[in-house]
Parts: sequence; structure tokens; C-alpha cells
Amino acid sequence: MNAMVKPELICPAGTPAALRSAVDAGADAVYCGYQNATNARNFVGLNFTPEEMEKSIRYAHDGGTKVLITLNTFPPAGKVELWKEMVDLSARLGADACIVADIAVAAYIRDTYPDLRIHLSVQAAASSPEAIEYYVREFGVKRVVLPRIMTVSEIRGLLKEIPCEVETFIFGNHGLMVEGRCSLTNYVTGQSTNMDGACSPAACVKYERADDGSMSTILGDYMIDRFGPEETAGYPTICKGRYKCDARDGGYYAFEEPISLNASTMLPDLINAGVHAFKIEGRQRSRAYVKKVVAAFREAVDSIMAGQEPRLADLVALTEGQKQTEGALKTKKWR
Repeated sequence: MNAMVKPELICPAGTPAALRSAVDAGADAVYCGYQNATNARNFVGLNFTPEEMEKSIRYAHDGGTKVLITLNTFPPAGKVELWKEMVDLSARLGADACIVADIAVAAYIRDTYPDLRIHLSVQAAASSPEAIEYYVREFGVKRVVLPRIMTVSEIRGLLKEIPCEVETFIFGNHGLMVEGRCSLTNYVTGQSTNMDGACSPAACVKYERADDGSMSTILGDYMIDRFGPEETAGYPTICKGRYKCDARDGGYYAFEEPISLNASTMLPDLINAGVHAFKIEGRQRSRAYVKKVVAAFREAVDSIMAGQEPRLADLVALTEGQKQTEGALKTKKWR
């Protein structure tokens, strides 16, 4: 391999305990959010109070790990003040960057805290050179998180045309919806993934057991899946539900099958393409999950950079539906 730039390993932290596990396992940076609608994982029992964030940032920095704050939802019209307050708090606590999707939030950071790095969230769905150049020119974006649907060849070509860093997902959810645009949960529950930060909020989910042992998943007033007695219930989202169709026998996945992204075998290609950061998804997962996945990818990246063959841990047991894919990354064709 030619001389390579070592990519940062960006790791999820849904709780202070998970953050400490990620830091201890070798994360270069963690991403986390506050307990409100500014963050796209706004679920009960997750995220950080201001006091927890202050202590966690101190712990991360003591361990040489950066902290990236997720402010990656879209403020409803006339309600941007909460997002501004969280930017102010993040700057005061010493966060290393804010991950944003909304242009008003980006503009506020640009004008108020010019030294605070802006990372463009995947929620912004920016994948063309023109879109990315706009965000860099207008808001000083330093890094863009790319959609999961891009191939390695597309990423390599993109990097030749843009003036900022790129970050790609390498493990976790393999959702193929256009980020920041999905309205399925909003249609069923009245709560928006993009503005309230809650996809399939727990208060709207229930499970019903039938006499034959099968289990039905109900979201709002709609049954979105049914599992046999020996099946493991999947994540309760509309996009990963199974539905009946007159043209098909039994239920089928109308949008996408529950499957996880695992790009561990693609790491050398992504490094050679010039990717600056690798992102692990999973802020809703346990600290045990975070510890195992971060440690595995830490070892893999370090081995590749040392010119050694990486030992890729078997992470299938931690994937959704216990199925995994390299997704679009392995597609060779440049579109």
C-alpha cells in the first residue's frame, strides 16, 4: 500500500457508561447527544444531561478521545432556540465538533463560534460535489458524513472534487431510506424522526402474543410485523416490517430486510480511497456492544496501518437479524 492517512474511529455513545466503554476500547472520537429533540436518537433512557456531558467530555479528553455532539435534527419553524442553546452549551463544555443537518444551526455556529468545527450529518443527505461544496463555502463545514448508499469508487471520485473530510459508516444499521427525509413514523405516530428525533418511539410500540405463540408488533394503530414462536422479533420500524400482498404468499419485507452493515473486509479499500473517518452506528446499543465492536475495529484499523492482515472478529451475533452485508460499498461501478 502507498502512504496512508490513518482514519479516525468514530464510536457511538448513547449513555455515559457507553462513552467510557468506547474511550477505554480505543475510540478516536465518540458521538453523543442531549436528552431533547436536538438529537436524532431522542429516546427515554438514552443521552446526556448537561452535567453528564460535562463529566463525559472531561473523561474523553483525559483519554485522548474527541467528543462530537449530535445536533442533527431539523428545528420546527420558529423553534430554533433550543438548538442554539445546545450549541452554546456544547461550546462552553469544550466539545470538539457539532454534527448538524439544519442550515440555520450551521449558520449559528459559523457566526457565533467560528472555531467550533461543523460536521455535516448524514441527515443532510449531501452526497454530490455541488451540495458538499455549498455547505463548505457557506458554513465552513470541515467534514461530511456520507450516506450509506455510496460505493468505494464513488467515494474515491468524490474526494477528488471536494475541499473537506469525509466520514463513512462501517458497522451497524443498514437503513436505506434517504436520511433526513423519512416520514413513515410521523405518519403513524405523529412524532417526527427528523424534528423530534424519535423513530418508532417506545410509547407507541406494543407487542401482542397470540394463542399459537406468534408475536405481533404494533406501532400506533398498525400491525407492522408478526413473528413465529421461534423467530426473534426485529426492530419495530415501518421500513423493516413485513406486510401481506395479494401477489405474494405470506408476509414480505416491502422496504428492506433487517440486516446490518459490516464493512470490516472493506477497510483497506476505504483507507486507500482516502476516507478520513470510520463511523460505527449504535447509540441505542449496550456498553457491552460498544466495547466489543470498538475494540474489534480498533485492532483491525491498527493492523492495516501497520501493514498487517487484520483479524476480523465475528460480529454477526451483534448485528440486526444476525445478518450482515457490505452494502453498496462493495459495488465497483462508478455511476
